[in-house]
Parts: sequence; C-alpha cells; structure tokens
Amino acid sequence: MFKAQVRATLLALVLPLLLNATHILKDDILKIEASQRINEMGDELFSKTGINGYVIATNEHFPVGFNLVEYSKKYEAQMSKPYVLFIFAPQARITDQTETKGRVGLIPSSDDLRSLYDYDDVRDAAVDIVSTKDSNSDEDKHNIGVIQAFSELAEGIAQSKGVKLATTIPNETRYMVWGLSVFVYIGSLFVLWIFAIRPLYMRIKNGKK
Repeated sequence: MFKAQVRATLLALVLPLLLNATHILKDDILKIEASQRINEMGDELFSKTGINGYVIATNEHFPVGFNLVEYSKKYEAQMSKPYVLFIFAPQARITDQTETKGRVGLIPSSDDLRSLYDYDDVRDAAVDIVSTKDSNSDEDKHNIGVIQAFSELAEGIAQSKGVKLATTIPNETRYMVWGLSVFVYIGSLFVLWIFAIRPLYMRIKNGKK
C-alpha cells in the first residue's frame, strides 16, 4: 500500500513536467521563463482544441535553401497528430549574396490545419521583434520573438476553433512597429522642414520683398 502511494505521488509530481516538456522539441535559445510560457500555451491549446503545438528553436547554421520539412521528419516520433510545428532558426542563411540570417518555418501535420492560422501573421510576430533596433540583446529578442510567434499561432488556431485562450499574449508588435515608423517619418519631415525647406522658403520670401 505504501509503495503504491509513493508511486502515485511521484507520478503526480513528474507527469506535469513530462507533459510540459513535449511542446519544445529542440532548444538552443530559450530561457527557462520562455520555455515555461510556451509550454503553458501549448498545454492550453491542446486541452481546448485537441491540436498540438510544437517548437524547435535552433542555432544550427542551415545553408541556403535548406529543407525544413525534411529536417522536421527526424522529430516525428516525438510529435502527436494533429500538430503544427513552429521552427525558429536565427542562424540559417537566406541567400548567398547577403549575410542576412534567420528563417521561420510552420509545418502542419495535414493540409487541413493550414487554414486554421495565418502564416504571415505568425512569421511577422517573430520577425518584427527580431528586426527591431533597440537596446535588447539578440538573445532576448529571439526569446521574445519565439514566444510572440507561438502565441500568434496558438491564438489563430483557437479562434478558428471558436475558443479563447487565457495564456496567449496579445500581439501589439506590428502596431508598435507601424507607430514607430510613422513617428520616424513625421520626425524626418520636421527635420527636413527646419533645415532645408523653411530656410529656402524664407530666402525666396525675403528676396521677393
């Protein structure tokens, strides 16, 4: 009886850890806090929709044109269908002509799942954060980008299924980037007016007098 109680107690303690560990298949990037947040969203997504969300966050230096679908197949044994796999590879080469790096992949277990989320929204959620010029380190931006993109993926699937998730993060990134772009544009026009257009206007105006 005592042994059975001990086994039950250990199982109760270990089972949540095992469940949480399943959402992240490879991790070269994520901090503990980021991993926990992704697992929380993945757990809720599965409990409410029956769809699994998985993450591969890798620092592998993939060459140009590397096939992410073929790469994902080595993780198939660790995934349960139906699923959508999010791959974030900041060190992957994009073209041979430039040094720009960073690829995002979304791989569903069936074509039907593609209609449950917007690929561009998920990709942009990561790319917008990583490409933002600010004081955050690359490591921090990679962590935030993965969290935000996975949140966008989970939220898209949940909305398509008519359910609401409590653990996802509202994606304010694109609006922030748009707002900053407008601010910079207006500031540039103001500087142009002060240092170029206004002096020219004043010279023309005074000359006519």
